[in-house]
Amino acid sequence: MKTVTPINSFDKIKLLADARRMDILRLLMAAPATLTLLARTLKQSPAWVRHHILALESAGLVEISETRRTGKVTEKFYRAKGDAFLLQEMVLPKSKLPSVIFSGSHDLALEGVANHLAKHVNLLSLPVGSLDGLVNLRQGLCQISGSHLLDENGEYNTPFIRHLFPDRDVEVITLAYRTQGLIVSQGNKKGIKKLSDLIRSEVRFVNRNPGSGTRLWLDAELRRQNIPVQRINGYEKSVKTHSEAATLVEMDKVDVSLGLQAAAHQHGLGFIPLFEERYDLILPREQEKTLNPLLDFIQTAGFRTMLGALTGYNARHSGEEIHL
Repeated sequence: MKTVTPINSFDKIKLLADARRMDILRLLMAAPATLTLLARTLKQSPAWVRHHILALESAGLVEISETRRTGKVTEKFYRAKGDAFLLQEMVLPKSKLPSVIFSGSHDLALEGVANHLAKHVNLLSLPVGSLDGLVNLRQGLCQISGSHLLDENGEYNTPFIRHLFPDRDVEVITLAYRTQGLIVSQGNKKGIKKLSDLIRSEVRFVNRNPGSGTRLWLDAELRRQNIPVQRINGYEKSVKTHSEAATLVEMDKVDVSLGLQAAAHQHGLGFIPLFEERYDLILPREQEKTLNPLLDFIQTAGFRTMLGALTGYNARHSGEEIHL
């Protein structure tokens, strides 16, 4: 099976921003070729091709795969050093403050933490859901993640972290416990009371993105209750944050979504509680020094006061480390 090679050097990505070099690299991914063959394919001179080949070779993206001698003529065959390439690079702001990328499950308390720490650290959010956030952390696309994944044995987060980081020293800190349930309109005009009401034909639903802890909980619960997703009007439509879901309910574009009680309260909406969950922060141990301002803050009375202002949040284990 052919493989994909990650490129996480900004200089290499900049080199491939030139469409001509990208065209050459793509041809050499498909099959080895000489300067003459590339020139004929691209309708350019061999000297023109050689200029770009040397740049690609110096960047470690192409190499000589074979040298053939026919009479007095020696031909070099070049090939790409990967069957395909994945471009990965975060472009961060230039600032005196350290920039930290958070990627994971959207959380309202963490938004408050970011605002509080704005003078100490630039916390940037990339909400992709719990599972994709852990994958991003594994791939080095963020420095900290947030997760609320429940496994089939009723354990939060740690089974997934053990699976994804068997060879990495990671730290797991509880941020808070949160209440989730059905976010409905003020006055609950459709009389929605439970999950089975989602299959009523007049009820419009919006889902959370695949890979999010909320979506995974919902799918497991729908299976447990034998509720067919095909009958849920809007199951295939999704948003990435609790705030987006609550906004759609507030604007009367949907009747219900699954999300945080705090999001429902912030938008003046109705709420039917369904479960409480543990939300953890996950970070590689080597990032601890950079993230100390955040880790220190969630140990303080000020953080608990902030958390107390968010309906449906509980700080009973906030700041405690979960041992893997």
